[in-house]
Amino acid sequence: MIPKLNKYTLDFPDARDANEDGIVAWGGDLNPSRLIRAYQNGIFPWYSKNDPIIWWSTNPRLILDLDDFKLSRSLKKSMKKFEYKFDTNFRDVMMHCAKTPRKSQEDTWIQDEIIEAYEELHHLGLAHSVETYYEGKLVGGLYGVVVGGVFCGESMFSHKSDASKSAFAMLVKHLKEWGYDFIDAQVPTEHLKSLGAKEVSREYFLKRLKQSNMQQMDHIWSVETALFT
Repeated sequence: MIPKLNKYTLDFPDARDANEDGIVAWGGDLNPSRLIRAYQNGIFPWYSKNDPIIWWSTNPRLILDLDDFKLSRSLKKSMKKFEYKFDTNFRDVMMHCAKTPRKSQEDTWIQDEIIEAYEELHHLGLAHSVETYYEGKLVGGLYGVVVGGVFCGESMFSHKSDASKSAFAMLVKHLKEWGYDFIDAQVPTEHLKSLGAKEVSREYFLKRLKQSNMQQMDHIWSVETALFT
């Protein structure tokens, strides 16, 4: 039986006790303290509209060690046509991610309450967006949550070829410069594996997460132009 969260505490079951599908628990709410506690324990929310909140810790897990990122020649060339910003249009990035069609997914999990919850994390400096612009228009990007030295990627979108890949490359460049450990890409996708992400066991992921620095990183989320070259 999948355990239900106690609304009076922020405690989660051990992620290692997730069922065979990767579900750890259900219920609770999306207040910032609970969300951050979840990410610190390798757990994230993912559920459909009108369903209760479902908390996951998938097995296998997809992570990207920053040195493993594959920057192809074509992507490096393509990146030069875009402009980049951090945290300028966080809500717009989430809205675009919500509206982007996904294979084998009938509707979006990025509902209004999800947007509101992650906007609150953004205002607290715990969630960030990476934005790609072409001729002044937002054409791609991604968003995610930071817990210490780990960036937990949530979703990305692209309305122009290589726009999301370029945003991801910009993210990797800056995370390396700032001293982050790795990116948690959560659910395996061929798209991210083509960029260097790898599938690992839940046990390995949780071990890496535990070894990571959980103190907030001391830097400003602004684009450093020197990293473009």
